[in-house]
Amino acid sequence: MNVQIEPSWHSQLQEEFSKPYFLQLAQHVRQEYMAGACYPPGKLVFNAFNLCPFDQVKVVIIGQDPYHEPGQAHGLSFSVQEGVAFPPSLQNIFREISDDLGVPIPASGDLSRWARQGVLLLNATLTVRAHQANSHASLGWQTFTDAAIRALATHRQHIVYMLWGGFARSKASMIDPQNNLVLQSVHPSPLSANRGGWFGQHQFSRCNQYLQQNGQAPIVW
Repeated sequence: MNVQIEPSWHSQLQEEFSKPYFLQLAQHVRQEYMAGACYPPGKLVFNAFNLCPFDQVKVVIIGQDPYHEPGQAHGLSFSVQEGVAFPPSLQNIFREISDDLGVPIPASGDLSRWARQGVLLLNATLTVRAHQANSHASLGWQTFTDAAIRALATHRQHIVYMLWGGFARSKASMIDPQNNLVLQSVHPSPLSANRGGWFGQHQFSRCNQYLQQNGQAPIVW
């Protein structure tokens, strides 16, 4: 298949593109987009990979699936397009960054600026039907995105993995904690964060400290 994805990721994942599950996945996704509104826009499905090449990944933040309302999703977990109001989880992320690092809350929820610094904002499921959360969760995307995580775990080290909530934390078994930093917490959604375990964890300063200790530039959060 001629999958349009950043070359270094294509090299790492090329075997996936010819596997039966991916061929079936691609067919189902095409049918879904033809049948009605789906998100993100088709050209942005692999945006997380395209903005953050394999060899430049320093941090991985795993989400579940894209936002499912118009104008929000653009292929990066937790991120919204320029000018879109912050969803509740993103509000809590920015609040924790502000408390942790003493920086102001940004005006934009577009996290492309993180991706270009080496933050892989990876949703486990890369597409969604309009107004229906997790509607594409059973199509096979998770097999593909798990392969991406395993590729990083196999060929890269000294990466910070931020695993928020039970779903993301289930990916921890694929990661070697001896050669990477694995930060786990509750999900930043209000339902979880307000019960405790999100605010005050200092994940963003701990991430930057680890990166600097391993000779890498910190993320400008």
